[in-house]
Amino acid sequence: MSALLDQLAALLGPTGVLTGEDMAPYAFDWRHIEDSHPVAVLRPASTDQVAAVVRLCAAAGMPLVPQGGNTGVVGGTVVRRSRPACLLNLGRLDRIRDIDPLDHSVTVEAGCILANVQAAAEAVDRIFPLSLGAEGTCTIGGNLATNAGGILTIRYGNARDLVLGLEVVLPDGRIWNGLRRLRKDNTGYDLKHLFLGAEGTLGIITAATLKLFPRPRQVETALIAVADPGAAVQLLSTIRAASSDALTAFELMPRFAIDGARQLLGRDFDPLSAPSPWYVLLEMTGGRAGSGLREATETALADALEQDLVQDAVFAETEEQRVRLWRIREGLPEIGRAVGGAVHHDVSVPVAQVPALIERGQQRLAAFMPGIRPYPFGHVADGNIHFNVARPADMAGPDYLARSKEITAIVHATVVELGGSISAEHGIGNRKREEMAALKDPVELDLMHRLKALFDPAGIMNPGKVLLSGEESGR
Repeated sequence: MSALLDQLAALLGPTGVLTGEDMAPYAFDWRHIEDSHPVAVLRPASTDQVAAVVRLCAAAGMPLVPQGGNTGVVGGTVVRRSRPACLLNLGRLDRIRDIDPLDHSVTVEAGCILANVQAAAEAVDRIFPLSLGAEGTCTIGGNLATNAGGILTIRYGNARDLVLGLEVVLPDGRIWNGLRRLRKDNTGYDLKHLFLGAEGTLGIITAATLKLFPRPRQVETALIAVADPGAAVQLLSTIRAASSDALTAFELMPRFAIDGARQLLGRDFDPLSAPSPWYVLLEMTGGRAGSGLREATETALADALEQDLVQDAVFAETEEQRVRLWRIREGLPEIGRAVGGAVHHDVSVPVAQVPALIERGQQRLAAFMPGIRPYPFGHVADGNIHFNVARPADMAGPDYLARSKEITAIVHATVVELGGSISAEHGIGNRKREEMAALKDPVELDLMHRLKALFDPAGIMNPGKVLLSGEESGR
Protein backbone atom coordinates (compact mmCIF):
# COMPACT_ATOMS: atom_id res chain seq x y z
CA MET A 1 0.00 0.00 0.00
CA SER A 2 2.71 2.50 0.97
CA ALA A 3 4.68 1.68 -2.18
CA LEU A 4 1.63 2.47 -4.33
CA LEU A 5 1.04 5.76 -2.52
CA ASP A 6 4.68 6.69 -3.02
CA GLN A 7 4.35 6.02 -6.76
CA LEU A 8 1.16 8.07 -6.94
CA ALA A 9 2.75 10.95 -5.03
CA ALA A 10 5.71 10.94 -7.41
CA LEU A 11 3.28 11.10 -10.33
CA LEU A 12 0.81 13.70 -9.00
CA GLY A 13 3.01 15.85 -6.80
CA PRO A 14 2.62 16.88 -3.16
CA THR A 15 -0.92 18.28 -3.57
CA GLY A 16 -2.11 15.41 -5.75
CA VAL A 17 -2.33 12.74 -3.05
CA LEU A 18 -4.22 13.48 0.15
CA THR A 19 -4.43 11.25 3.22
CA GLY A 20 -5.64 11.52 6.80
CA GLU A 21 -7.47 14.70 7.78
CA ASP A 22 -6.59 16.31 4.44
CA MET A 23 -9.22 14.07 2.82
CA ALA A 24 -12.11 15.63 4.78
CA PRO A 25 -13.29 18.05 2.02
CA TYR A 26 -13.77 15.07 -0.33
CA ALA A 27 -14.42 11.99 1.79
CA PHE A 28 -18.03 12.47 2.80
CA ASP A 29 -21.52 11.58 1.66
CA TRP A 30 -23.48 14.66 0.57
CA ARG A 31 -26.64 13.51 2.37
CA HIS A 32 -24.62 12.34 5.41
CA ILE A 33 -26.32 8.96 5.35
CA GLU A 34 -23.10 6.96 5.50
CA ASP A 35 -19.40 7.52 6.03
CA SER A 36 -16.74 7.39 3.31
CA HIS A 37 -13.35 5.82 4.03
CA PRO A 38 -10.92 6.17 1.10
CA VAL A 39 -7.33 5.02 1.39
CA ALA A 40 -6.34 8.31 -0.23
CA VAL A 41 -7.80 11.09 -2.35
CA LEU A 42 -6.06 11.39 -5.72
CA ARG A 43 -6.23 14.67 -7.63
CA PRO A 44 -4.80 14.34 -11.15
CA ALA A 45 -4.53 17.48 -13.30
CA SER A 46 -4.73 15.97 -16.80
CA THR A 47 -6.12 13.05 -18.74
CA ASP A 48 -2.62 11.58 -19.05
CA GLN A 49 -2.28 11.67 -15.28
CA VAL A 50 -5.66 9.97 -14.87
CA ALA A 51 -4.53 7.24 -17.25
CA ALA A 52 -1.25 6.80 -15.36
CA VAL A 53 -3.12 6.61 -12.04
CA VAL A 54 -5.43 3.93 -13.44
CA ARG A 55 -2.47 1.88 -14.71
CA LEU A 56 -0.71 2.04 -11.35
CA CYS A 57 -3.84 1.16 -9.39
CA ALA A 58 -4.79 -1.62 -11.79
CA ALA A 59 -1.35 -3.20 -11.41
CA ALA A 60 -1.69 -3.01 -7.62
CA GLY A 61 -5.32 -4.21 -7.60
CA MET A 62 -6.42 -0.94 -5.97
CA PRO A 63 -10.01 0.08 -6.83
CA LEU A 64 -10.83 3.65 -7.82
CA VAL A 65 -13.99 5.62 -7.03
CA PRO A 66 -14.36 8.61 -9.39
CA GLN A 67 -15.71 11.85 -7.91
CA GLY A 68 -16.83 15.15 -9.41
CA GLY A 69 -18.53 17.83 -7.34
CA ASN A 70 -19.74 15.27 -4.78
CA THR A 71 -23.38 16.39 -5.04
CA GLY A 72 -24.83 12.93 -5.71
CA VAL A 73 -27.58 11.57 -3.47
CA VAL A 74 -27.35 7.78 -3.91
CA GLY A 75 -23.89 7.06 -2.47
CA GLY A 76 -22.17 6.87 -5.85
CA THR A 77 -18.87 8.26 -4.56
CA VAL A 78 -18.83 6.64 -1.12
CA VAL A 79 -15.90 4.34 -0.28
CA ARG A 80 -16.93 1.66 2.17
CA ARG A 81 -14.56 0.02 4.63
CA SER A 82 -15.43 -3.42 3.24
CA ARG A 83 -13.27 -2.84 0.17
CA PRO A 84 -10.38 -0.34 0.38
CA ALA A 85 -10.25 2.09 -2.55
CA CYS A 86 -8.82 5.43 -3.56
CA LEU A 87 -11.10 8.36 -4.31
CA LEU A 88 -10.24 9.86 -7.69
CA ASN A 89 -11.34 13.49 -7.63
CA LEU A 90 -11.38 15.13 -11.07
CA GLY A 91 -11.78 18.72 -9.91
CA ARG A 92 -8.41 19.80 -11.34
CA LEU A 93 -9.47 18.79 -14.87
CA ASP A 94 -11.41 22.02 -15.26
CA ARG A 95 -10.39 23.51 -18.64
CA ILE A 96 -12.74 24.52 -21.39
CA ARG A 97 -10.70 23.20 -24.29
CA ASP A 98 -12.70 24.63 -27.17
CA ILE A 99 -15.94 26.46 -27.88
CA ASP A 100 -17.38 27.02 -31.34
CA PRO A 101 -20.58 29.08 -31.57
CA LEU A 102 -20.98 28.36 -35.29
CA ASP A 103 -20.78 24.64 -34.65
CA HIS A 104 -22.91 25.03 -31.49
CA SER A 105 -20.47 22.91 -29.50
CA VAL A 106 -18.11 23.14 -26.57
CA THR A 107 -15.42 20.71 -25.40
CA VAL A 108 -14.81 20.70 -21.66
CA GLU A 109 -12.95 18.62 -19.11
CA ALA A 110 -14.80 16.51 -16.59
CA GLY A 111 -14.01 18.74 -13.62
CA CYS A 112 -15.66 21.84 -15.12
CA ILE A 113 -18.42 23.12 -12.87
CA LEU A 114 -21.75 23.10 -14.69
CA ALA A 115 -22.39 26.80 -14.02
CA ASN A 116 -19.04 27.67 -15.59
CA VAL A 117 -19.96 25.77 -18.76
CA GLN A 118 -23.27 27.63 -18.85
CA ALA A 119 -21.41 30.95 -18.48
CA ALA A 120 -18.96 30.08 -21.26
CA ALA A 121 -21.88 29.36 -23.57
CA GLU A 122 -23.57 32.64 -22.66
CA ALA A 123 -20.36 34.52 -23.45
CA VAL A 124 -20.69 33.44 -27.09
CA ASP A 125 -24.47 34.05 -27.20
CA ARG A 126 -25.40 30.40 -26.79
CA ILE A 127 -26.83 28.27 -23.99
CA PHE A 128 -25.90 24.91 -22.51
CA PRO A 129 -29.32 23.85 -21.25
CA LEU A 130 -28.52 21.33 -18.52
CA SER A 131 -29.90 23.05 -15.41
CA LEU A 132 -29.82 21.60 -11.89
CA GLY A 133 -30.18 22.91 -8.38
CA ALA A 134 -26.53 21.98 -7.71
CA GLU A 135 -25.20 23.64 -10.87
CA GLY A 136 -22.87 25.92 -8.91
CA THR A 137 -21.07 22.88 -7.48
CA CYS A 138 -21.68 19.80 -9.62
CA THR A 139 -19.29 18.98 -12.45
CA ILE A 140 -19.78 17.86 -16.02
CA GLY A 141 -18.13 14.49 -15.42
CA GLY A 142 -20.57 13.67 -12.65
CA ASN A 143 -23.50 15.01 -14.68
CA LEU A 144 -22.65 12.68 -17.55
CA ALA A 145 -21.74 9.69 -15.40
CA THR A 146 -25.18 9.87 -13.78
CA ASN A 147 -27.10 11.05 -16.88
CA ALA A 148 -28.42 14.04 -14.94
CA GLY A 149 -31.83 15.47 -15.80
CA GLY A 150 -33.12 18.77 -14.48
CA ILE A 151 -35.83 21.29 -15.25
CA LEU A 152 -35.31 21.65 -19.02
CA THR A 153 -35.49 17.99 -20.01
CA ILE A 154 -38.83 18.38 -21.80
CA ARG A 155 -37.17 20.65 -24.38
CA TYR A 156 -33.54 19.56 -24.52
CA GLY A 157 -33.37 16.06 -23.03
CA ASN A 158 -31.23 14.59 -20.26
CA ALA A 159 -27.44 14.92 -20.11
CA ARG A 160 -27.13 11.91 -22.44
CA ASP A 161 -28.93 13.86 -25.18
CA LEU A 162 -26.51 16.79 -24.94
CA VAL A 163 -23.31 14.85 -25.70
CA LEU A 164 -21.58 14.66 -29.07
CA GLY A 165 -18.42 12.89 -27.97
CA LEU A 166 -16.41 11.67 -24.98
CA GLU A 167 -12.85 11.13 -23.84
CA VAL A 168 -12.65 8.18 -21.45
CA VAL A 169 -9.88 6.45 -19.52
CA LEU A 170 -10.56 2.72 -19.61
CA PRO A 171 -9.95 0.32 -16.70
CA ASP A 172 -6.65 -0.81 -18.24
CA GLY A 173 -5.37 2.77 -18.48
CA ARG A 174 -5.89 3.25 -22.21
CA ILE A 175 -7.43 6.54 -23.36
CA TRP A 176 -10.35 6.40 -25.78
CA ASN A 177 -10.48 9.69 -27.69
CA GLY A 178 -14.07 9.90 -28.89
CA LEU A 179 -14.29 13.71 -28.80
CA ARG A 180 -16.13 14.00 -32.11
CA ARG A 181 -18.26 17.02 -32.94
CA LEU A 182 -20.32 15.24 -35.55
CA ARG A 183 -24.11 15.23 -35.43
CA LYS A 184 -24.11 12.25 -37.78
CA ASP A 185 -21.61 9.41 -37.51
CA ASN A 186 -23.08 6.08 -38.56
CA THR A 187 -19.91 3.99 -38.29
CA GLY A 188 -20.91 1.18 -35.99
CA TYR A 189 -21.57 1.10 -32.25
CA ASP A 190 -22.03 4.44 -30.51
CA LEU A 191 -19.70 3.71 -27.60
CA LYS A 192 -20.27 6.93 -25.69
CA HIS A 193 -23.66 5.72 -24.50
CA LEU A 194 -22.01 2.88 -22.60
CA PHE A 195 -20.30 5.38 -20.30
CA LEU A 196 -23.13 7.92 -19.99
CA GLY A 197 -25.12 6.94 -16.91
CA ALA A 198 -22.68 4.15 -15.96
CA GLU A 199 -21.54 6.03 -12.82
CA GLY A 200 -17.86 5.36 -13.46
CA THR A 201 -18.23 1.57 -13.37
CA LEU A 202 -16.94 1.02 -16.94
CA GLY A 203 -14.40 3.83 -17.25
CA ILE A 204 -13.65 7.40 -16.23
CA ILE A 205 -15.00 10.26 -18.33
CA THR A 206 -12.27 12.90 -18.54
CA ALA A 207 -13.70 15.26 -21.18
CA ALA A 208 -16.78 15.74 -23.33
CA THR A 209 -17.92 17.60 -26.41
CA LEU A 210 -21.34 19.03 -25.67
CA LYS A 211 -24.16 20.55 -27.71
CA LEU A 212 -24.94 24.25 -27.45
CA PHE A 213 -28.19 25.92 -28.50
CA PRO A 214 -29.27 29.40 -29.62
CA ARG A 215 -29.99 31.78 -26.77
CA PRO A 216 -33.74 32.47 -26.50
CA ARG A 217 -34.82 36.04 -27.16
CA GLN A 218 -38.24 35.67 -25.57
CA VAL A 219 -38.93 34.00 -22.23
CA GLU A 220 -42.42 33.68 -20.78
CA THR A 221 -42.85 32.39 -17.23
CA ALA A 222 -46.16 31.81 -15.46
CA LEU A 223 -47.40 30.36 -12.17
CA ILE A 224 -50.73 28.61 -12.62
CA ALA A 225 -53.14 27.30 -10.01
CA VAL A 226 -54.70 23.92 -10.80
CA ALA A 227 -57.06 21.72 -8.82
CA ASP A 228 -55.06 18.51 -9.03
CA PRO A 229 -52.27 16.71 -10.92
CA GLY A 230 -54.79 15.39 -13.45
CA ALA A 231 -55.64 18.94 -14.48
CA ALA A 232 -51.91 19.70 -14.70
CA VAL A 233 -51.30 16.82 -17.13
CA GLN A 234 -54.23 17.90 -19.31
CA LEU A 235 -52.94 21.47 -19.25
CA LEU A 236 -49.52 20.23 -20.32
CA SER A 237 -50.96 18.77 -23.49
CA THR A 238 -52.93 21.95 -24.18
CA ILE A 239 -49.93 24.24 -23.72
CA ARG A 240 -47.63 22.10 -25.87
CA ALA A 241 -50.09 22.26 -28.75
CA ALA A 242 -50.87 25.98 -28.35
CA SER A 243 -47.20 27.02 -28.19
CA SER A 244 -45.98 24.84 -31.06
CA ASP A 245 -44.04 22.90 -28.42
CA ALA A 246 -42.08 25.94 -27.23
CA LEU A 247 -42.32 24.66 -23.65
CA THR A 248 -39.00 24.41 -21.83
CA ALA A 249 -40.17 23.72 -18.27
CA PHE A 250 -43.39 22.51 -16.66
CA GLU A 251 -43.00 21.97 -12.93
CA LEU A 252 -45.71 20.63 -10.64
CA MET A 253 -45.77 21.80 -7.02
CA PRO A 254 -48.16 21.25 -4.10
CA ARG A 255 -49.37 24.05 -1.83
CA PHE A 256 -46.65 22.85 0.53
CA ALA A 257 -44.20 24.77 -1.67
CA ILE A 258 -45.91 28.13 -1.11
CA ASP A 259 -46.57 27.54 2.58
CA GLY A 260 -43.02 26.32 3.11
CA ALA A 261 -41.55 29.35 1.36
CA ARG A 262 -43.64 31.66 3.54
CA GLN A 263 -43.32 29.92 6.89
CA LEU A 264 -40.05 28.00 6.83
CA LEU A 265 -37.90 30.19 4.61
CA GLY A 266 -39.27 33.54 5.74
CA ARG A 267 -40.40 34.57 2.27
CA ASP A 268 -43.71 36.40 2.51
CA PHE A 269 -44.71 35.71 -1.04
CA ASP A 270 -47.98 34.36 -2.42
CA PRO A 271 -48.28 35.36 -6.08
CA LEU A 272 -51.94 34.43 -6.62
CA SER A 273 -55.08 35.88 -5.06
CA ALA A 274 -56.27 32.69 -3.37
CA PRO A 275 -54.62 29.44 -2.20
CA SER A 276 -54.70 26.42 -4.48
CA PRO A 277 -53.90 22.78 -3.67
CA TRP A 278 -51.57 22.50 -6.66
CA TYR A 279 -49.52 24.77 -8.92
CA VAL A 280 -47.71 24.57 -12.22
CA LEU A 281 -44.68 26.71 -12.96
CA LEU A 282 -44.20 26.82 -16.71
CA GLU A 283 -41.68 28.50 -18.93
CA MET A 284 -41.61 28.87 -22.69
CA THR A 285 -38.94 30.33 -24.91
CA GLY A 286 -38.83 31.68 -28.43
CA GLY A 287 -36.13 32.66 -30.87
CA ARG A 288 -37.25 36.28 -31.14
CA ALA A 289 -39.27 38.79 -29.17
CA GLY A 290 -42.74 39.56 -30.42
CA SER A 291 -43.24 36.06 -31.80
CA GLY A 292 -46.77 35.82 -30.42
CA LEU A 293 -45.76 33.23 -27.82
CA ARG A 294 -47.30 35.15 -24.93
CA GLU A 295 -50.56 35.75 -26.76
CA ALA A 296 -50.90 32.10 -27.78
CA THR A 297 -50.30 30.97 -24.21
CA GLU A 298 -52.76 33.45 -22.75
CA THR A 299 -55.41 32.23 -25.19
CA ALA A 300 -54.70 28.62 -24.23
CA LEU A 301 -54.95 29.47 -20.53
CA ALA A 302 -58.24 31.30 -21.08
CA ASP A 303 -59.64 28.20 -22.78
CA ALA A 304 -58.30 26.03 -19.94
CA LEU A 305 -59.98 28.33 -17.41
CA GLU A 306 -63.33 27.75 -19.12
CA GLN A 307 -62.70 24.00 -18.97
CA ASP A 308 -61.87 24.21 -15.22
CA LEU A 309 -58.32 23.01 -15.83
CA VAL A 310 -56.96 26.30 -14.48
CA GLN A 311 -58.12 28.30 -11.48
CA ASP A 312 -55.80 31.31 -11.71
CA ALA A 313 -52.54 32.36 -13.32
CA VAL A 314 -49.94 35.10 -13.23
CA PHE A 315 -47.16 35.89 -15.72
CA ALA A 316 -43.79 37.30 -14.74
CA GLU A 317 -43.60 40.78 -16.25
CA THR A 318 -39.97 41.43 -15.31
CA GLU A 319 -36.84 39.34 -14.80
CA GLU A 320 -37.08 40.04 -11.07
CA GLN A 321 -40.59 38.58 -10.99
CA ARG A 322 -39.41 35.56 -12.98
CA VAL A 323 -36.63 34.94 -10.46
CA ARG A 324 -39.11 35.18 -7.57
CA LEU A 325 -41.41 32.62 -9.16
CA TRP A 326 -38.54 30.21 -9.71
CA ARG A 327 -37.39 30.65 -6.11
CA ILE A 328 -40.54 28.85 -5.00
CA ARG A 329 -39.67 25.77 -7.02
CA GLU A 330 -35.94 25.92 -6.31
CA GLY A 331 -36.60 26.28 -2.58
CA LEU A 332 -38.34 22.94 -2.26
CA PRO A 333 -35.21 20.96 -1.29
CA GLU A 334 -34.41 23.65 1.26
CA ILE A 335 -37.97 23.49 2.59
CA GLY A 336 -37.64 19.73 2.94
CA ARG A 337 -34.54 20.17 5.09
CA ALA A 338 -36.27 22.81 7.20
CA VAL A 339 -39.11 20.39 7.97
CA GLY A 340 -36.52 18.23 9.72
CA GLY A 341 -36.89 14.69 8.49
CA ALA A 342 -38.02 13.67 5.02
CA VAL A 343 -37.68 10.53 2.92
CA HIS A 344 -36.70 11.32 -0.66
CA HIS A 345 -37.61 9.48 -3.87
CA ASP A 346 -36.60 10.18 -7.46
CA VAL A 347 -39.03 8.24 -9.61
CA SER A 348 -40.64 8.36 -13.04
CA VAL A 349 -43.78 7.01 -14.67
CA PRO A 350 -45.38 7.62 -18.07
CA VAL A 351 -46.65 11.22 -18.06
CA ALA A 352 -50.28 10.11 -18.24
CA GLN A 353 -49.76 8.06 -15.04
CA VAL A 354 -48.45 10.93 -12.91
CA PRO A 355 -51.89 11.67 -11.38
CA ALA A 356 -52.35 8.00 -10.46
CA LEU A 357 -48.88 7.85 -8.92
CA ILE A 358 -49.55 10.86 -6.71
CA GLU A 359 -53.08 9.85 -5.72
CA ARG A 360 -52.28 6.21 -4.95
CA GLY A 361 -49.03 7.05 -3.25
CA GLN A 362 -50.60 9.62 -0.97
CA GLN A 363 -53.49 7.33 -0.06
CA ARG A 364 -51.23 4.40 0.76
CA LEU A 365 -48.85 6.52 2.81
CA ALA A 366 -51.72 8.05 4.79
CA ALA A 367 -53.02 4.57 5.58
CA PHE A 368 -49.54 3.48 6.66
CA MET A 369 -48.84 6.45 8.94
CA PRO A 370 -51.50 8.96 9.99
CA GLY A 371 -50.28 12.55 9.78
CA ILE A 372 -47.55 11.79 7.25
CA ARG A 373 -46.95 14.68 4.83
CA PRO A 374 -46.12 13.71 1.25
CA TYR A 375 -45.09 16.59 -1.00
CA PRO A 376 -44.55 15.17 -4.49
CA PHE A 377 -43.23 17.71 -6.97
CA GLY A 378 -41.11 18.00 -10.05
CA HIS A 379 -40.76 17.60 -13.77
CA VAL A 380 -44.23 16.40 -14.68
CA ALA A 381 -43.62 17.07 -18.38
CA ASP A 382 -41.20 14.10 -18.51
CA GLY A 383 -42.91 12.01 -15.85
CA ASN A 384 -40.19 12.57 -13.23
CA ILE A 385 -41.65 13.19 -9.78
CA HIS A 386 -39.62 13.75 -6.62
CA PHE A 387 -42.00 11.94 -4.30
CA ASN A 388 -40.67 13.30 -1.03
CA VAL A 389 -42.42 12.47 2.22
CA ALA A 390 -42.12 14.60 5.38
CA ARG A 391 -42.63 13.27 8.88
CA PRO A 392 -45.83 13.84 10.86
CA ALA A 393 -45.60 17.13 12.74
CA ASP A 394 -45.78 15.38 16.10
CA MET A 395 -43.19 12.70 15.33
CA ALA A 396 -39.48 12.99 16.09
CA GLY A 397 -37.17 12.99 13.09
CA PRO A 398 -35.05 9.95 14.11
CA ASP A 399 -38.16 7.89 14.88
CA TYR A 400 -39.58 8.75 11.49
CA LEU A 401 -36.41 8.06 9.53
CA ALA A 402 -36.19 4.65 11.19
CA ARG A 403 -39.28 3.78 9.10
CA SER A 404 -37.79 5.08 5.85
CA LYS A 405 -37.41 1.66 4.21
CA GLU A 406 -41.10 0.93 4.72
CA ILE A 407 -42.04 4.31 3.27
CA THR A 408 -39.80 3.81 0.26
CA ALA A 409 -41.25 0.35 -0.30
CA ILE A 410 -44.75 1.86 -0.56
CA VAL A 411 -43.67 4.55 -3.02
CA HIS A 412 -41.57 2.27 -5.19
CA ALA A 413 -44.24 -0.45 -5.30
CA THR A 414 -46.68 2.13 -6.62
CA VAL A 415 -44.15 3.28 -9.23
CA VAL A 416 -43.51 -0.26 -10.47
CA GLU A 417 -47.24 -0.96 -10.57
CA LEU A 418 -47.61 1.96 -12.99
CA GLY A 419 -44.76 0.88 -15.25
CA GLY A 420 -42.25 3.37 -13.86
CA SER A 421 -38.63 3.56 -12.71
CA ILE A 422 -37.23 3.84 -9.19
CA SER A 423 -34.49 6.18 -10.46
CA ALA A 424 -35.34 8.93 -12.92
CA GLU A 425 -32.29 11.20 -12.77
CA HIS A 426 -30.26 10.52 -9.62
CA GLY A 427 -28.71 7.18 -10.57
CA ILE A 428 -28.33 3.92 -8.64
CA GLY A 429 -25.11 4.35 -6.63
CA ASN A 430 -24.84 1.87 -3.78
CA ARG A 431 -28.33 2.56 -2.37
CA LYS A 432 -30.61 1.21 -5.09
CA ARG A 433 -28.57 -1.76 -6.30
CA GLU A 434 -30.63 -4.45 -4.59
CA GLU A 435 -33.92 -2.99 -5.74
CA MET A 436 -32.69 -2.61 -9.30
CA ALA A 437 -31.46 -6.21 -9.30
CA ALA A 438 -34.89 -7.38 -8.19
CA LEU A 439 -36.80 -5.25 -10.71
CA LYS A 440 -34.73 -5.32 -13.91
CA ASP A 441 -35.58 -7.71 -16.71
CA PRO A 442 -33.23 -10.69 -16.20
CA VAL A 443 -31.91 -10.51 -19.76
CA GLU A 444 -31.19 -6.79 -19.41
CA LEU A 445 -29.45 -7.36 -16.08
CA ASP A 446 -27.38 -10.18 -17.56
CA LEU A 447 -26.21 -7.94 -20.41
CA MET A 448 -25.20 -5.27 -17.90
CA HIS A 449 -23.12 -7.77 -15.93
CA ARG A 450 -21.49 -8.99 -19.14
CA LEU A 451 -20.53 -5.44 -20.11
CA LYS A 452 -19.04 -4.86 -16.66
CA ALA A 453 -17.02 -8.07 -16.89
CA LEU A 454 -15.82 -7.21 -20.40
CA PHE A 455 -14.69 -3.67 -19.62
CA ASP A 456 -13.56 -4.14 -16.02
CA PRO A 457 -12.72 -7.81 -15.38
CA ALA A 458 -10.76 -6.97 -12.22
CA GLY A 459 -13.67 -4.96 -10.82
CA ILE A 460 -11.61 -1.89 -9.89
CA MET A 461 -13.92 0.76 -11.38
CA ASN A 462 -16.22 2.18 -8.67
CA PRO A 463 -16.84 -1.16 -6.95
CA GLY A 464 -20.13 -1.67 -5.15
CA LYS A 465 -22.05 0.75 -7.35
CA VAL A 466 -24.92 0.14 -9.79
CA LEU A 467 -24.58 -3.68 -9.97
CA LEU A 468 -24.43 -6.26 -7.22
CA SER A 469 -21.20 -8.23 -7.22
CA GLY A 470 -21.21 -11.87 -8.22
CA GLU A 471 -21.23 -12.95 -4.57
CA GLU A 472 -24.02 -10.55 -3.66
CA SER A 473 -26.21 -11.56 -6.60
CA GLY A 474 -25.45 -15.27 -6.44
CA ARG A 475 -24.03 -15.22 -9.97
